[in-house]
Amino acid sequence: MAQCKFCGTDITWMKDGRKNVPVEIDGAKHECENFKNARSSYREIKPNEIDPDILKEYQDRMNNQIKKK
Repeated sequence: MAQCKFCGTDITWMKDGRKNVPVEIDGAKHECENFKNARSSYREIKPNEIDPDILKEYQDRMNNQIKKK
């Protein structure tokens, strides 16, 4: 049995067409306030807003991790 990482409720993942939907034990679709709050606080950062040195360092680390595997 899985748990919601936002509120800790026990859920089961069911397939609805091509989507996976979290379902609570009683069969109702799981929708918690913690998840909604987390989605509303999402902020998108464009690459040109980040310092180029920090972006280059991040990309180098990503490439090194890929090479190690």
